[in-house]
Amino acid sequence: MISTPTGNKLLDGLAAQDLQRLRPHLEEVAFIQKQTLNAPGALIEDIYFPTAGVVSLIASLGDGTAVEVGVIGPEGMVGTPALLGSETASNEAFVQVNGNGLRMPTTVLLDAADQSSDLRRRLLRFAQALSFQISQSAACNARHVVEERCARWLLAAHDRVGGDELMLTHEFLGVMLGVRRAGVTVAAGSLQRAGLIRYRQGRVTILDREALEAAACECYRITTDEYDRLLA
Repeated sequence: MISTPTGNKLLDGLAAQDLQRLRPHLEEVAFIQKQTLNAPGALIEDIYFPTAGVVSLIASLGDGTAVEVGVIGPEGMVGTPALLGSETASNEAFVQVNGNGLRMPTTVLLDAADQSSDLRRRLLRFAQALSFQISQSAACNARHVVEERCARWLLAAHDRVGGDELMLTHEFLGVMLGVRRAGVTVAAGSLQRAGLIRYRQGRVTILDREALEAAACECYRITTDEYDRLLA
């Protein structure tokens, strides 16, 4: 049985009786980079509550291009479509940064949500926050330059990892930003020359958090404020 606190903010924000209802079904699992948690069209058999690391939601196009549309960490859960009545996943959810989390059967969570309106409301508020993040990311990718978007994504990852070092390759950053490797080189190089980050051999180190926030587009703060409003 998992002891309190769980390390996942969504779970730890539940009423005591709701957490107690879920606690016997939570299983500790490791998150390994590139591990797929949900595949498009596959049944959502388990719900994941990250306690460390970063999980990305990926949209794939017909030409094989993959673009991140959402990011989930210890603030939430992986598997929100199940809360909205879908048995299968629409987007791939895969581990972007190593970590760990808690897993439980989807049917158990849905049954618990049917028994507690407070639990269901809390879970749906996270689903709303994630939906807002996805829509804001779409606007961001359409309107803001790659350096601003790179700063925004690094801030989002930094918030969820809890440390200044992120293990990220050119390939992964390209998916996150929806650009080719050359675009990643330009964006990361610009931030590095400004002294905001250090980037080498697949490792990004955040050097100046305050300056990185200043370099990011407004989407980072807008999304963060909406999460605070919905999940406070």
